[in-house]
Amino acid sequence: MSEILSAKEQVPEVTRRETLVRLGVGSFALAACGACLFGYKFLSPNVLYEPSTVINLGQPGRFSPNSVTADPENGIYAVHSAEGFYALSAVCTHLGCLTVWKPDASLIACPCHGSKFDRHGIKLEGPAPKPLPWLKVWLSDEGDLMVDRGAFIPPNQYIRT
Repeated sequence: MSEILSAKEQVPEVTRRETLVRLGVGSFALAACGACLFGYKFLSPNVLYEPSTVINLGQPGRFSPNSVTADPENGIYAVHSAEGFYALSAVCTHLGCLTVWKPDASLIACPCHGSKFDRHGIKLEGPAPKPLPWLKVWLSDEGDLMVDRGAFIPPNQYIRT
């Protein structure tokens, strides 16, 4: 029994004041770590890496005459008409749905709300407020067709090869 008492006597007693000081210091350290974390997040760059708006469609010879080629991955239509090449945005001007080319009816249709456009992007029917925009098209130095999805141009500007 005397051994147990001597062990109790060796354990220092923690006072109420020491407990409150330890809690205060721990809370302050936790708040400081959180502030440092938020400060680092605030100062680190917050950049969105988006793909380029310029698309290489390849050689013009791969498009058959009088064809409309859909590229749903990039949201465009490459059109080869008698006048030359041009590109249309495949995004509906109503609510931004991706349209589809209907070769049997020779029109572009929006599956969301029923807007219909002809092969020149002109609205035929439906709730779309505007026609499909024409996109800037040019030939690269290598002879490839290039399209800029971010550059809208006035209609009836063709690239002749």
